[in-house]
Amino acid sequence: MSGSGSDAVVESYPMNGGDGTFSYNKNSYFQRVATNVARESIDEVIAEELDIKRFSPALTTFQIADLGCSVGPNTFVAVQNILEAVRRKYESLGLASQLPDFQVLFNDHVSNDFNTLFTSLPSDRPYYAAGVPGSFHGRLFPEASLHFVHSSYALQWLSKVPKELIDPNSPAFNKGRVHYTSAPSEVSDAYTTQFAKDMATFLSARGEEIASGGIMVLVMPGIANGIPYSRIPSGVMFDLLGFSLMDMANEGIISEAQVDSFNLPVYAPSPDEMTALVESNGCFSIQRMDLAAPGTKIDDSVGGHACMLHLRAGMEGIISKHFGSEIIDDLFDRFLQKTKEYSDRLNSAFLQGSQLVVILKRK
Repeated sequence: MSGSGSDAVVESYPMNGGDGTFSYNKNSYFQRVATNVARESIDEVIAEELDIKRFSPALTTFQIADLGCSVGPNTFVAVQNILEAVRRKYESLGLASQLPDFQVLFNDHVSNDFNTLFTSLPSDRPYYAAGVPGSFHGRLFPEASLHFVHSSYALQWLSKVPKELIDPNSPAFNKGRVHYTSAPSEVSDAYTTQFAKDMATFLSARGEEIASGGIMVLVMPGIANGIPYSRIPSGVMFDLLGFSLMDMANEGIISEAQVDSFNLPVYAPSPDEMTALVESNGCFSIQRMDLAAPGTKIDDSVGGHACMLHLRAGMEGIISKHFGSEIIDDLFDRFLQKTKEYSDRLNSAFLQGSQLVVILKRK
């Protein structure tokens, strides 16, 4: 059995577990919108490209994996959409009598709150469910065992923070910032290099696990070719988070050195970058590579408070680990105030294409 496929321990960045006020379960509205935006493309590619006749004619179990599933509820919505589209595919080919059982494999890091995930499983689900703990930056499943792989808003997480970002002697030392948004090119280059390494490992592992003719759908933050990261919603939010932390450092609540040694391990690629990485891997053909603006689908009432809840649900764990949990309420109160000060910049960012939908077919 293969290991992690990496020469270093893969970092884990779990979302807020449970079902409380600041939980991911209660604050993943933006991800739900992303799932809905991607659904039409997924339906079309299953109808047109899923090569079920290439699978064994005696296929008894159709295996679907959701990578980076977190705690729900969005994973269940996505899986149900996929399952219904596959069922329609069988029916359209006159194979309804040969419809296999469905098994869904829910994957995330071992630190994920799988208890909340399993407790939330729909009672009337038309599939068998199993949890698969471990990093998707390496092998997780047997060879050619998967027929459909889905991952939504998980691949933006790097396996680790590039070490040069916290080295004062490096040109990529990211002093006074927490991300490559608005940073010098040396900083963004370090992120780009790490993402390329991670994606190479990811695609290599999935190339072994997905059966020929199978489909993989990757939904993640993305950015148009040649557009600065500071123009998309997550870029603006990361800037505002950095501003809030620096304010706290200037007031002596935390140290500036703590801010200098903290970087969010999140990256948004362009279509050109993803195309090059897929082509370099060679195991997949590109069926779709679409950049959408899901912010245009978000209810008008969603504003700074929703952004704060969304960011806290996703980032509280990694921030608390570095700075301590006692600063969290103050930090996100400050962040909320920043969203009001920078509302024009934030609102315009939501109109940018910032969701990349990549649909691949195993050769």
